[in-house]
Amino acid sequence: MPRTPQSPRASAARRLRRSAGALSTLATAGMDEQLPWFRELSAEDRSWVGLIVQAGVQGFVEWYAAGADAAHASGGPEGGTELAASVFGAAPRALTGVITLQQTVDLVRLTIDVVEASVDEVLEGEDADAVHAAILRYAREVAFATAEVYARAAESRGAWDARLEALVVDAVLRSETDETLLSRASALGWQSRGDVAVVIGHLPASRSEADVFDQARHLARAQGLDALCAAQGDRLVLLLGGVTDPRSAATALLASFDERAPVVVGPVVSDLAQAQHSARAAQTALRTSAGWPDAPRPVLADELLPERVLGGDGHARRHLVEEVYLPLLGSSGAVETLHAYLEGARSIEAAARALFVHANTVRYRLRRITELTGHDPITPRGGLVLQLALVLGRQSGRVRPDVPLRPTQAAEAADDAAGPSDGAGA
Repeated sequence: MPRTPQSPRASAARRLRRSAGALSTLATAGMDEQLPWFRELSAEDRSWVGLIVQAGVQGFVEWYAAGADAAHASGGPEGGTELAASVFGAAPRALTGVITLQQTVDLVRLTIDVVEASVDEVLEGEDADAVHAAILRYAREVAFATAEVYARAAESRGAWDARLEALVVDAVLRSETDETLLSRASALGWQSRGDVAVVIGHLPASRSEADVFDQARHLARAQGLDALCAAQGDRLVLLLGGVTDPRSAATALLASFDERAPVVVGPVVSDLAQAQHSARAAQTALRTSAGWPDAPRPVLADELLPERVLGGDGHARRHLVEEVYLPLLGSSGAVETLHAYLEGARSIEAAARALFVHANTVRYRLRRITELTGHDPITPRGGLVLQLALVLGRQSGRVRPDVPLRPTQAAEAADDAAGPSDGAGA
């Protein structure tokens, strides 16, 4: 019985199959010669790349043998996802983290060039012309499949990074920082080792979280800052690294917050492991910020000390005692002068008469109080802070800065520092 003659396509495919191994070897040799990054890969990674090349060449041969139309109708390699699986399925997913998209494009381009240059040696005439045309079509499909592989890898990495970033920010807000915090932050690109501040405001209602986060990171990079972002309900929380001026840093990021709501900046701390202290102050300050409707935007958490104290923040109470009241105790005449000035309707002359000193002496002591505490008693806001500090200092029982609290007083101070039991002031 006579043998059925093969079609030209089948005959060409048969010869291509016999040459597939040689074509793969030529492509691998070409990469070793022309692509410096390929030579720098480990032996294992080079072997995986070699498998991709072999799969690509073999995939083209089978695709051509089946016919483009038949392959597409049967869901064959031309269908994007299937092609990605057939060409890249042999290599581990981790290889996308070793070879960049640009390097993969170079790999595909070189392989196609080698196959196209070798076709004329394997085939001739119309068969060679048909294969050249098929190579161009197959190369387009491989290009789309390559983009799909890296897009999926980027999407998976993006989703994982978002979850990891939320975990880091949540750990800071909950004061659950440990040794894993820095390693997680480093995996997200955090480079700063000091000068960290937490900024908290409200999310813009009309924008997506992803859009807000991208803008915040962009604005932070423009200022030379590291930034980690997370949403806590309707709040936007930013951890900023490399901060020198907390108000300036937060001002540069105001566009990421709801313009109708306050934005609070916690105090600068030494590193990310201490960021819980900045976050605690910022959270309480934002919760109590309604008490100062004319506050600047952004406002520092330490500028809201009166509101935080009235809101039950034990840390703010301790701050006023230790950072404001005790320095006054250590300065001769400061407490008496401040008391006389505040009780005398904030009149320098009235305070001078009450103290039996010259008015210039009162003015000098008031300037000294401003230098010691950072709060000017002549301004309404500074007077409020200093008056609260006097009240809390007297309640603490401290009569000299070098005398420690009695045991019962120390216990009460510890309770104050702990804040409300429900964590609202933490």
